Amino acid sequence: MSAVPTSASTSNFLSDITNSSVIVKLNNGFEYHGVLSSIDGFMNIVLENSIEMVGSKEIRKYNELFVRGNNVMYIASQ
Repeated sequence: MSAVPTSASTSNFLSDITNSSVIVKLNNGFEYHGVLSSIDGFMNIVLENSIEMVGSKEIRKYNELFVRGNNVMYIASQ
């Protein structure tokens, strides 16, 4: 039997990875690697010291980056 994530377990995961290195993949294929500074209930994300990646190519660096939640495909801890 596989575990189905609940809102409590999702919330705990997001709290646990705040201030940690993460990978945020967007629906358009871009990835951002950085430190998760904050996240809200709409999955709006603020990353610090992030790198924009397309495939394996580094495109740009940002000190602070805001990503609107409806663009997020997934968030993974590094």
